Amino acid sequence: MIARLDALGVVCALGQGKQAVADALFAGDTSGMRRQAGWIPERSVTVGAVDAPLPAMPAGFEHLASRNNRLLLAAALEIEDHIQAAITQYGPSRIAVVLGTSTSGIAEAGEHIAEYVHSGELPDAYRYNRQEIAAPASFLADWLGLSGPAYCQSTACTSSGRALLAAQRLLRMGLCDAVLCGGVDSLCKLTLNGFASLEAVSDERCNPFSANRHGINIGEAAALFLMTRAEQGPGIGLLGGGATSDAHHISAPHPEGLGAQQAMRKALSAAGLTAEQIGYLNLHGTATTHNDAMESLAVQALFPAGVACSSSKALTGHTLGAAGALEAAFCWLTLSHYNTANRLPPHVWDGVADTQLPRLALVDAPGTLPAAGRRYLMSNSFAFGGNNISLILGDLP
Repeated sequence: MIARLDALGVVCALGQGKQAVADALFAGDTSGMRRQAGWIPERSVTVGAVDAPLPAMPAGFEHLASRNNRLLLAAALEIEDHIQAAITQYGPSRIAVVLGTSTSGIAEAGEHIAEYVHSGELPDAYRYNRQEIAAPASFLADWLGLSGPAYCQSTACTSSGRALLAAQRLLRMGLCDAVLCGGVDSLCKLTLNGFASLEAVSDERCNPFSANRHGINIGEAAALFLMTRAEQGPGIGLLGGGATSDAHHISAPHPEGLGAQQAMRKALSAAGLTAEQIGYLNLHGTATTHNDAMESLAVQALFPAGVACSSSKALTGHTLGAAGALEAAFCWLTLSHYNTANRLPPHVWDGVADTQLPRLALVDAPGTLPAAGRRYLMSNSFAFGGNNISLILGDLP
C-alpha cells in the first residue's frame, strides 16, 4: 500500500520550517554546524544545534516541558491546520501517532539527577514520565485530543525511519485513517559523551566518505509528517521500505554491508521498482570509518552503474532517532514545490576520496533531478546492532 505524505513540519540546524530548511539544504549551508564547549569535558565539538526560538508548552502541559517536546511542538505547529482538518475529517479516534526517538526527555532528567547526586534530593521540577521513551507520542496525542494508537519506536538511528514504516502498516491494517509520524531527538550530554567514549565524535565538521573522515557530529531535529492512504491525484508518497537486522555487532556495522544491501533490496521490492529507477539516494553517511566503508560497498553492489547520492550529516549533524524522518523530509522537499529548480542536496566534504573504497557518484552543487517523468528517491538509515532501514519516496501519479 502506498501512503501519501500530505504535510511536513520540520526544524533542524538548517532552520525552522520547510522553506528555510529547503533553501539551506540545497545551498549546502553549513552555518548551523558550530563548535561548542560544555557537552564533553575538556573538549569543544561541532554540533548541529537548533538556534530558532522554540514554542512554549501549551497550557496544562507545562509539566511535560522538555527540549524534545518543544522541538516536536515546533514541527507540529507548522502543520496544525492540516492536522485539524484531518481530525475533522476522520475523527480523533482514527488518527495515530508514531514517532521515533532515542533521547526523549533525558537531557532534563540528567540535569535533575545531577542535582540529586550533589544535594541528595530531586528538584521539584523532576518528572519521570518526561524521560520515558513514549513521552513525545503521548504528549502530542494528549495535546491534540487524539485517541488512536500512540507510541514511540526506539531503535537508535533507525527509530524514525521505522516509525514511518509502522505508520504505513497501521494504515494498511485499517487501524486508523491518518498517522502523525516522524521523529525527534535533542542534544544532550548523555548521548554526546556516549559516542565520545566510542571515540566516534569529531571536533571539526564531519567529512562523510572522505579519506580524512574521523567521526560524527551530533545534531538535533524534529520532522513530522501527516500520512494518509494514497488517493487519486498528484502528491508525494512513501512508496515502500525495507528493514533488516543483521545483528552483526553491538555497535559496528557488517563490514560488507550485507544487512544494508538487503534493506535496500526489500525497499525496491516493496515499491515495485528497480535500482535503475532511483534518481537520488540520501546516504546514511555518518563520516565514521566503518559505517562509510560498509555503505559505499553496499551502494556499489546495488547500483553498479552509479546513482546520484549525498550525505546530509555535514549540514545537520547526525540527529540519531530523528535522522530517518529528517532525511526522508529532505527527500520530500526535493520532490516538492519548495524545490522548483529540481536541485539535489549537495554532498559537502573536502573532496578527498578514500581510494580503498568504491567511488560513489556524490552530488556536486548544483546537481539536479530530471524534470520529466515520475521521480523516485531512496533514503538509508543504519543503527547499532546491525539495524538497517531504507525508504523510497516518490511522485504519486
